[in-house]
Amino acid sequence: SPPGRSKKKSRKHQRFMERRAVLEQKGLLSPHGRLGSQTTEPGLEAHTTLTKANGTMAPHCDKVPKPKRVVSASLSPSASPDSIARHHSVLLSQGNGSSKRVRTSSLILRPGKYVAIDCEMVGTGPQGRLSELARCSVVNYEGDVIYDKYVRPELPIVDYRTRWSGITKQHMKNAIPFTAAQAEILKILKDKIVVGHAIHNDFQALKYFHPKHRTRDTSQSPVLKKRAGLPIKANVSLKNLARHLLHKKIQVGCKGHSSVEDAQTAMELYRLVEVQWEKELAHSLPPRPPSPVTDPAADSSQYLDDQYWPTELMASSL
Repeated sequence: SPPGRSKKKSRKHQRFMERRAVLEQKGLLSPHGRLGSQTTEPGLEAHTTLTKANGTMAPHCDKVPKPKRVVSASLSPSASPDSIARHHSVLLSQGNGSSKRVRTSSLILRPGKYVAIDCEMVGTGPQGRLSELARCSVVNYEGDVIYDKYVRPELPIVDYRTRWSGITKQHMKNAIPFTAAQAEILKILKDKIVVGHAIHNDFQALKYFHPKHRTRDTSQSPVLKKRAGLPIKANVSLKNLARHLLHKKIQVGCKGHSSVEDAQTAMELYRLVEVQWEKELAHSLPPRPPSPVTDPAADSSQYLDDQYWPTELMASSL
């Protein structure tokens, strides 16, 4: 093309860019948008580019796919265990997310609803065969210790079982009575989903029964056993699961077990397979019964009417 024409176009483009800069400074034109009188269509993102149109340069808007709306994973704190389990199932069906996403979803769902527990017992009674609580540790979802106290059994201690329990006579000097510890611990466990390994032993030591649908026993989890490459029906120890799945050593040395370490390990194992575990639990739950239909006009005072009293009682009152 002739030099004069290219210079003319170059000057024209330069003036256009100068005018555009002035409009942007005055706020009449956004850097990545169009004039304020013009709005971008929903689902379109304004990308200002320069294209030739009849020998002039003009802004151009490219179509960009509308981003998918992310559905919040939050549930109310009072959500029932079966609704939580089914929610985990929905999360899993939405795609193969990373473990970080899984953990985040759980924290959003239940920041304070998960705890893990482990107890250490000593021997009381004839020949020390009766197991009684001597230490209890409870950790939260993140593994932070929220309870860890030594407990004085109701009967005299015959066998401290130090090789396994780590309990010594020295620990009992500042131990609290069993009834006081039981009250404190049960207050923590109330309405929680409780994680533990062979957790029935811990509940037995606490003289307590926790609802089955709110209990997660890592010694009975098929998901964990499959992942560790162990037979589903095998009795697997916490130590072996930690070695296979978490690649860490616990319960080593001759000073006994640490109930804090064991509770933290149980929680780590649960978190490792949490969504898959809850999904399988959701499938095993029975369907919810329909809510009973109540008559809003019904009033409890009507049951004082004669028609609601047993005939035998009416006859005897005559």
